Amino acid sequence: MIYLAADHRGFESKAKIAAFLESAGHEVSDLGPHSYDKDDDYPDYAIPLAETVAGEDGARGILICGSGVGVTIAANKVKGARAGYIESVRHAEAARTDDDINILVLDEFTFSPETDFPIIEAFLGTPFSDEDRHNRRLQKISDYEQS
Repeated sequence: MIYLAADHRGFESKAKIAAFLESAGHEVSDLGPHSYDKDDDYPDYAIPLAETVAGEDGARGILICGSGVGVTIAANKVKGARAGYIESVRHAEAARTDDDINILVLDEFTFSPETDFPIIEAFLGTPFSDEDRHNRRLQKISDYEQS
């Protein structure tokens, strides 16, 4: 399952992402917002998405807000969430192979299907390397989250 959420700035792009994913055969769940509200707050969407993704094995999430920074900060407050703000396919591949991110963050300021859809494909199609050094680093993060 791929979960989507955005704030008001990412609202329209979220719909484009959902259509792209569904046309590629992915199962998508839109966690909101479901109507445009210029006064909404990104933590109200980023945190529930992160909780959902962190609580479901194999789940992935995509967040979008103006700069991408706010939702990244909010999502990474959730234990087990590994959100990464990604600007290129190479970033997405490295973030998956090395850091096993489970939440892709995009920004509305530079969003374009031509640039961001390949990033989404890389995020979804690149497996975690499962190398010892990366597992060790992720375990240190998990240990810290438990303390």
